[in-house]
Amino acid sequence: MVVVAMVITLRTGNVNARYHYHKGQKVNVSPPSPSAAEAPAPSIPSTPADPPPTSSPSIPSDPYPNDPGDTSDCIFDVTSYGAVGDGSSDDTAAFKEAWKAACAVESATILVPSDKVFMITSTIFSGPCKPGLVFQVDGVVMPPEGPDCWPKADSRKQWLVFYRLNDMKLTGNGIIEGNGDKWWELPCKPHRGPNGSSLPGPCDSPAMIRFFMSSNLVVSGLRIQNSPQFHVKFDGCDGVLIEKLSVSTPKLSPNTDGIHIENTKSVGIYNSMISNGGRHVLLCIGSLGVQNSQACVSNITVRNTVIRESDNGVRIKTWQGGTGSVSGISFENIQMENVRNCIIVDQYYCMSKECLNQTSAVQVTDIQYRNIKGTYDVRTPPIHFACSDTVACTNITMAEVELLPEEGELVDDPFCWNAYGIEETLTIPPIGCLQEGMPQTITETSQYSC
Repeated sequence: MVVVAMVITLRTGNVNARYHYHKGQKVNVSPPSPSAAEAPAPSIPSTPADPPPTSSPSIPSDPYPNDPGDTSDCIFDVTSYGAVGDGSSDDTAAFKEAWKAACAVESATILVPSDKVFMITSTIFSGPCKPGLVFQVDGVVMPPEGPDCWPKADSRKQWLVFYRLNDMKLTGNGIIEGNGDKWWELPCKPHRGPNGSSLPGPCDSPAMIRFFMSSNLVVSGLRIQNSPQFHVKFDGCDGVLIEKLSVSTPKLSPNTDGIHIENTKSVGIYNSMISNGGRHVLLCIGSLGVQNSQACVSNITVRNTVIRESDNGVRIKTWQGGTGSVSGISFENIQMENVRNCIIVDQYYCMSKECLNQTSAVQVTDIQYRNIKGTYDVRTPPIHFACSDTVACTNITMAEVELLPEEGELVDDPFCWNAYGIEETLTIPPIGCLQEGMPQTITETSQYSC
């Protein structure tokens, strides 16, 4: 189980009646479990002209402290708009019509009913919509099966996009299936070429679900699986609560990150299970500073987490040449089970052999590792701090870090380069390479402020 606690936002409400909309006719119905779909929209600009909505609700300490259950009063069933749900018919138009109708009604629910399989093509569900919109998936929703079936006119970079929305919830008891296996087999994927290398050629694969320029979002309860690329992506969002989510793909599926967060603030992830072939969730912070860009990441807490059979445990990675900072990061109460690179900071991240050593770097400071215990894969040292030659990692705190080999002999040589911090308790294995105090020469920090 992966549980990441950061900052969360939440909206709840209470209503007494619920209605079912059938082609515009409203009738009372008993409360079924609700769902949601989407509306037609123009293509998304790469850099929107105006910022996302800024209003945010208060932030509770725990998600759903007094969850009243389903509170939506208006149900828009996609089958009432022509969706067939037989797994082969194209139900895209029906989903768009249901979205369009629900978008105009406050506290509406788009229902994707259970016991049906709906196939829809790449779609942008665009706002703004009335507040309180719920997209409830109780059945199965999936894209066309593989690149050969993907419509030529559709974007190959994304499948379901939720754009410019405020106060919206994606939930349900159903499955969002990515049909990713044929995408993973493309020869341009890392594991497909000779000796595990990739081959040249077009390699766009769609991210499964993308929230873009939106605020006050809740994603809960669903099973999201087998994405061609990233499973869930938040880009330019403010106020995100993720709870009781299951994300899964096979171990060797390439670049299938579980939850990918960028340019987004106020995020909480709770009681969720992430198992995939790429990086999982914000246990990997990076890649930051790519192409000499500025990166600003701060105030992240990862706690009460189990990491099993992973290539990396808690990881911070930055490209050389960037600016900005990673600060105020806390990893707490984490159990490792046969993990390589249990604790790693890598400021020399590079995807080719041509990367040059550069002077500028993203500053890494104020990082805490507390109560991190378990076992590691002895192929690599369990602790690895590779910090920039000129911009040292500072204020690293190690407390109750105890890592033992899963099998074989103890690797007792953690790696440190230009890393400064303290051991509040004896670390296992000992980390004598972590330097006390601060570096003698401190680089001008103005370029690293965010």
